[in-house]
Amino acid sequence: MLRTFVYVRVSTTGQTTENQIKEIEAAGFQIEPRRIVAETVSGSTAIAQRRGFSRLMDRSESGDILIVTKLDRLGRDTIDVSTTVKLLAQIGVKAYRLALGGADLNSSSGTMTMQVLNAVARFEQDLLIERTQSGLRRPKFEGKTLGRPSTFSDGQKQDVREDLAKEMSVSAISRKFGTSRQTIMRGRDESSRSVRP
Repeated sequence: MLRTFVYVRVSTTGQTTENQIKEIEAAGFQIEPRRIVAETVSGSTAIAQRRGFSRLMDRSESGDILIVTKLDRLGRDTIDVSTTVKLLAQIGVKAYRLALGGADLNSSSGTMTMQVLNAVARFEQDLLIERTQSGLRRPKFEGKTLGRPSTFSDGQKQDVREDLAKEMSVSAISRKFGTSRQTIMRGRDESSRSVRP
């Protein structure tokens, strides 16, 4: 018996999978609600580490069909997505992607399309990372401090350094200043970096 499953995914809890489901229904597929697997997980998370997709793989049988709206719903890692599609093919599950004409991902043209689209997605992700890093370098070059402002004044930082020089424990210093051990250790590490030649 032919069974059709749908895998829909969003990255954050503020998003919804409703549009993906409507898109699949608009394409003419009638899906039973119990065969819709919806997840809220980053596309960079390996497919094997996704609970919903793992359950879907456990339920899949030869002759089943898996539908996703776009390839990036499966993931952003080319190798991970390709491996998953091959695994689905080995157990007899056909994977379809609605975008660009509903290509069968197991076919030769589907495989090629998948590789090209994944390469473009990876390229776009790399560009985004480069732009972000470039945006962070500019304020540093201008001498601006990034991140949360320090909770300690220069006088308090000096007091911490003096307490550390007296070999007072990090825990004792953190209690003295009413802050976390991590804050004191960060201050200790900053002062040791500033005295290096």
